[in-house]
Amino acid sequence: MRSNDKDKDDVCYMQPKTLEQRVAIANDFTRRFKFTLPFGIDEMNNAANDAFAAWPERLYIIDANGKISYKGGNGPFRYDPNEVRAWLAQRFGEVKTKTAPPAAQPSPLQTTAPEKKS
Repeated sequence: MRSNDKDKDDVCYMQPKTLEQRVAIANDFTRRFKFTLPFGIDEMNNAANDAFAAWPERLYIIDANGKISYKGGNGPFRYDPNEVRAWLAQRFGEVKTKTAPPAAQPSPLQTTAPEKKS
């Protein structure tokens, strides 16, 4: 299913024509990026895409019973990841994250040209 050999390390696929091809692409994605969260794969008629207004961008939170618990605004102007984070924090508690180590200091620029070896 690779559409461009030059992009072999990037994710690049031909548009799937069957559900089996769409599932294969999703499986490749989960393996490649070690994506462990469950997600849905739309049928070839794109009914979920049409029903949930995937364009423009929109964020949804689906509860354990498969019901929509949060429906964000249309992007790009009402697309608000911070609102989603606040919604989740209100229900499940604030996310605890480790602080990143300080960034390494860049090395000073070399001011003289390296010596040529003869």
